[in-house]
Amino acid sequence: MTRSAKILVAEDDHHILEGLVDTLESEGYAVTPASDGEQALRLWGSESFDLVILDIMMPGKSGYDVCRSIRSKDQGIPVIMLTAKGEEIDKVVGLELGADDYITKPFGVRELLARIAAVLRRAGRSWESKAARNKEPDHFTFGTAHVDATQYQVRVRDRVSSISAKELHLLRFLYANPSRVLTREELLNEVWGIDYYGTTRTLDQHIAQLRKKVEHEPHHPTVIATVHGVGYRYQPI
Repeated sequence: MTRSAKILVAEDDHHILEGLVDTLESEGYAVTPASDGEQALRLWGSESFDLVILDIMMPGKSGYDVCRSIRSKDQGIPVIMLTAKGEEIDKVVGLELGADDYITKPFGVRELLARIAAVLRRAGRSWESKAARNKEPDHFTFGTAHVDATQYQVRVRDRVSSISAKELHLLRFLYANPSRVLTREELLNEVWGIDYYGTTRTLDQHIAQLRKKVEHEPHHPTVIATVHGVGYRYQPI
């Protein structure tokens, strides 16, 4: 699937965009370039893609804006963000919007290709296991939160929050293993795949965002407990 995957790449730096297109096409991918966020959204709305790569800092609509628009209509398509910044807040915002991975510029070709291949494999595996996923409940209670998997939403009392595909996957895996300590490696392998090249910080950031949506007091979590030095545990109420 990865060799024929269709990728939308949005990058306002002409030289970087040209290099990305040449690199990805040489690997057998079908690449559609966009020079800004507005063009990326127009292309995304008129064509079908397997992966979207977005530079964060683009004129007009930023990568955040494009990701937000895509996620409002499609929770499943993988999105990789390109950033020249190292501030953690940028990654947190992107993760809240549903980005699947980050690549910090400048990056090496091998890292880029490995990350692309990994997210496409994970997406392909999830499509292939659609029948298995259909056996999972569309609605379930996680602590005091009601999870609606069909709408990618969680409700705690009168507060409704949207969740990304990754966050839903995390919730399902934790829910399926109540009271069991799950190591960071187990969670990363399950949700991001064994080929994931990132750090455990990505998982920690996703957990932090989930706590804001399912816990009454996110800074004093009682549902998703941290097991220091090991991982996390879902504690049913």
